[in-house]
Amino acid sequence: MKKVFNFQWLSVLVLILVLAGCGTSEDTKNKEASQDTQQTEQTTYKVTDDRGVEVEFKEVPKTIVSLQPSNTEILFALGVGEKIVGATEYDTYPEAAQKIERVSDSQNFDSERIIALKPDVVIAYTIGSKDALKPLEDAGLKVFVIESATSFDDVYGDIEQLAAVMGVEDKGNELNEQIKAKITEVQTKVKEVKAPKNVYLEISPKPDIYTAGAGTFQQEILNAANVKNVFADLDNWAQVSEEEVIAKNPEVILTTVNYTEDPIGEILTRDGWNTVKAIQDKAVQSLDTDISNRPGPRIGEAVELVAKAVYPELFK
Repeated sequence: MKKVFNFQWLSVLVLILVLAGCGTSEDTKNKEASQDTQQTEQTTYKVTDDRGVEVEFKEVPKTIVSLQPSNTEILFALGVGEKIVGATEYDTYPEAAQKIERVSDSQNFDSERIIALKPDVVIAYTIGSKDALKPLEDAGLKVFVIESATSFDDVYGDIEQLAAVMGVEDKGNELNEQIKAKITEVQTKVKEVKAPKNVYLEISPKPDIYTAGAGTFQQEILNAANVKNVFADLDNWAQVSEEEVIAKNPEVILTTVNYTEDPIGEILTRDGWNTVKAIQDKAVQSLDTDISNRPGPRIGEAVELVAKAVYPELFK
């Protein structure tokens, strides 16, 4: 009887352990399944674009179409430039950007080609008709719109947004800190200038002369370099006459024009400009067009270009 009793007790114990083991195994499976579900839910994220639209991503985009050179530069600076499969004709920096397929001239884009590329996201910008992006969205593409930046803060915000889209927020913060440090470095050198020089910035030559006024990205660059824009009293990009420039009598003339044969020589030999101090001193300098005009990660370099052109003695 004792042997039978012990056997029965052992059988019951084994049964309990088996059932407990099954329960533990089942609990483990349920827990793992729950964790997998949570991880899947955590992968999905939303980022708000400049239209106020919350764009949802189920995973970090693997392929991108960028429709603005400044955004392309930001994406490369964030370390995700190799994911760009479509860009504009003006995407020239960095060098790797020149090898990307062209799908836009910055104002018009080939929607059929973009759709055929099947990018995970199209980084667009606000220009033209509100319905311009509709064919892309109707085709099921995710479109994330970045409004063209008009200030340094806008650039920092663009970097933060694109870093969030690409899942590299830390890199975005690091990039913004690097840009700010560069600007601070330049400002440290020019802050001692007690009488900022009067500067005329030309962004389009004769016969239709245009300059940058208040509310422009270029105005903030000039401010950061501690120079005085002679046309700061105008708003946005403004057309001015030769007589107006002559009357302002700038001490330095800066030009971002790069599509004429000799922009500096053309300015120096303009009829009637010989009374302008900048012409008399031959203080006419050319600025790198892309660096000076693109609201992207090289804005610190843009400030430095202006400061060096106007106050070269501070950078020897």
